[in-house]
Amino acid sequence: MDLADRIDAFRERLDEWLRGLYHGMISHPAYEKIEKEAEDTEDAFVLACFPDAFGIPSPVSYYTAELLPYLEDEFESWERRLWDRGTYLERKGQQYHF
Repeated sequence: MDLADRIDAFRERLDEWLRGLYHGMISHPAYEKIEKEAEDTEDAFVLACFPDAFGIPSPVSYYTAELLPYLEDEFESWERRLWDRGTYLERKGQQYHF
C-alpha cells in the first residue's frame, strides 16, 4: 500500500466520521424538532375538526365529519397518541429542556 492509497483511505474515513458528527450534532436534532412541531400542528388541526372524540361539543362537527373518510387511517393513531401524551405544556417544555 503506497502513500497515495493510505491518504485516500484516511480521507474516506475522515469524511465518513465528519458526516456522522454533523448528522449527530446538527442535522438529527433539527429533524426531531421539525417532526414534533409538525405532529403538534397536525394534532391541533384534527382536534379542531373532531372535538367530539374528546367530549367537547362543536357546532361545526357536522361539516367536519365529511373529512373523516380522508383522515380515517390517521384518526385512530391520532386519538391514541393524544390520550397517551402528557399535557401540551409538558410537551413544549421538553423542546426547551425545562
